[in-house]
Amino acid sequence: MRLTKDETQQTVAVIGLGYVGLCLAATLADRGQHVIGIDVTPERIDELNNGRPSLHEEGLRELVGDALARGRLRVTTDYAAVSAADVVIVAVGTPVTEDGSLADTQLRSACLSLSDHLRPGQQVVLKSTVPPGTTRELVLPLLERSGLTGGKDFLLSFSPERLAEGTALRELRTFPIVVGGIDERSTREAGEFWRRSLGVEVMPQDSLEAAEVVKLADNWWIDLNIALANELAKFCELFDVDVLDVIAAANTIPKGSGNVNILLPSVGVGGSCLTKDPWMVWQSARRRGLDILTAPAGRAVNSGMPAHTARLILDDLAARRKDLTTATVAVLGLAFKNNTGDLRATPAHAVVEALAKEGVRVRVYDPLTDPAQVEALMQLKPAASLHEAVRGADCLAVLALHREFEDLDFAKLPLADSCLVLDGRAYLPKEKIVAIRRLGYGYRGIGR
Repeated sequence: MRLTKDETQQTVAVIGLGYVGLCLAATLADRGQHVIGIDVTPERIDELNNGRPSLHEEGLRELVGDALARGRLRVTTDYAAVSAADVVIVAVGTPVTEDGSLADTQLRSACLSLSDHLRPGQQVVLKSTVPPGTTRELVLPLLERSGLTGGKDFLLSFSPERLAEGTALRELRTFPIVVGGIDERSTREAGEFWRRSLGVEVMPQDSLEAAEVVKLADNWWIDLNIALANELAKFCELFDVDVLDVIAAANTIPKGSGNVNILLPSVGVGGSCLTKDPWMVWQSARRRGLDILTAPAGRAVNSGMPAHTARLILDDLAARRKDLTTATVAVLGLAFKNNTGDLRATPAHAVVEALAKEGVRVRVYDPLTDPAQVEALMQLKPAASLHEAVRGADCLAVLALHREFEDLDFAKLPLADSCLVLDGRAYLPKEKIVAIRRLGYGYRGIGR
């Protein structure tokens, strides 16, 4: 089976132009590949062709615009375009249901559409996060509806995405790529593709399932580590101890191939990965008779952090004898992560809901999020400016520490006297906290 005519330059189809797919398509095009981007949402294709991707990632708009202008990237809703590709990468959304099972609608639809246009000699790579066994038990049979046989007529591998929003474009060019194939040749060819196209280290696995587990292991660990940090923060609050000092000291102990590495506490965990991948682990194990305890424990801790954050605010308002029905809280930063505009599963939503339920007047402001999306999610029209949001506020809650908020001059903000500054990311330096208190304002951080 001959896969390509040119070992250094290939045509790559990327199915699914969400966050991962678009970052990957733009990077591959920038690295010299001819890329066809396919998405079933016409509005997304129109946005891209007009040079206005709605996703906020530093450098992405410029990369996409340049790739389109140079003819390295074209985008379409037509699956027939995949027939021109040497490599087909599937990067569609894979959410979970309420019980933690894979909601496979998008993946199933993409594979069925791909099967209509699959041709001999193509290499198919799945990047969407899935429970172990999905590539072999679901994706392969759907693709073989084409009449072609995996491993004989086309190659099939799984290569998980492991990107963090805000740093994805850099990570695509530096992070090792994990690959596991349906057979040895699929693994080898996929590894060679990633080495040529991205110039990164490749870590081949013995099977599809091993590669699928790697992604879940990464996010399982991250979610649990953040849960440890969040419970440590609550523990430190009991003794009036600064959790950041504790973490910095604790992390100096060598352990294994590195040091103890406790991450940082915060208002909570959001996004499309950490909130669902541990449930994939739990549900996959449960179906095979294993009761995983740590995955749901981490989820319970992190899911409870928005309520804990709201309680810090409400308790402070009560201690200052503020009438909750006339008190105003200004929430700065609504995205689930600093320096992104992504509202998916953002913990800020639960904080706003908890405050509103107690009758508190809430104003919200985030310069990176789409105002229409904010209003639809939170039932609040976002303030047009920072000063409009904070005017007269009894509490200023920073829940996503975007760069615009890092150097706030609190002396110039029109806050109410004795306003509480609630640091939902717990990262303000001590000298900044001292300056805030000198102004007569209160300060609370998560574990500080």
